[in-house]
Amino acid sequence: MSQNASRADLHIHTMASDGTASVAQVLARAEEVGLDLIAITDHDRIDAAQAAQQMARRSGLHVQVIVGEEISTLQGHLLGLFLQERVRPLRSLRRTIAEIHEQGGLAILAHPLFPHPLCTQEGTIRAVAADRDPGSRPDGIETYNPTIFGTLPRRRVARLAAELGLATLGNSDAHVLSAIGRVWTNFEGTSPEALRTAILERTVSVGAGSDHTLTESPGIFGRQLLRNLIGLGQDIAGVTRPIWTLGGERRGRDLGYPGSRRRPARYHEEEER
Repeated sequence: MSQNASRADLHIHTMASDGTASVAQVLARAEEVGLDLIAITDHDRIDAAQAAQQMARRSGLHVQVIVGEEISTLQGHLLGLFLQERVRPLRSLRRTIAEIHEQGGLAILAHPLFPHPLCTQEGTIRAVAADRDPGSRPDGIETYNPTIFGTLPRRRVARLAAELGLATLGNSDAHVLSAIGRVWTNFEGTSPEALRTAILERTVSVGAGSDHTLTESPGIFGRQLLRNLIGLGQDIAGVTRPIWTLGGERRGRDLGYPGSRRRPARYHEEEER
């Protein structure tokens, strides 16, 4: 891998799920730390990722945005990259991988092997990697995730990836701005298509990074909890709008992009100004 390799952080959350920053803040931070590509991967939705892609293009930013989603499967979390449509949650890992591939996306196993229901375990990974249908096999695996989910099993994940021949990626799994770009994936080229090719050809490599410390993690979780409590209050306010609005437009939780408080939430360029 050359010293001029591009850097991609392909696991970032916004206020649309359990992140604490808006889309505009995420884009600004990605520019600040010099990332070339990012993927917005909110839990089980892609609206903020689609908004981020449009905002980055229109603003002429250096960083390019890939539409992604962290999908809750019945066997753990899975990253879908290069998505055109939302992938439904709560189905088998095998079926979810196949649906990602059907729309031209890539499937990356997120923070695997940690003993938690959100993390895919070794037996399941071996089963899907050896599936008779190539369309049901994953394309890569996170071997470096700096959160508590990724720290403990890292060596086991790296050995499993090497044995199964999966592309190895490093991602921040950022839920706060300071975590964006803390870990990244190196690839040759500059475009999303170059990254796609590098993952499929297994020429990506994990960049440098540092784990969340024991003192950092509680603070991050606390900020997530506060953000969710604020969002809950916005939801309640949207449902119990004053009677004198006479059925006017209902507004609710701020999902972190222009137009996101409308119902249904939808990106509106004019609201960004």
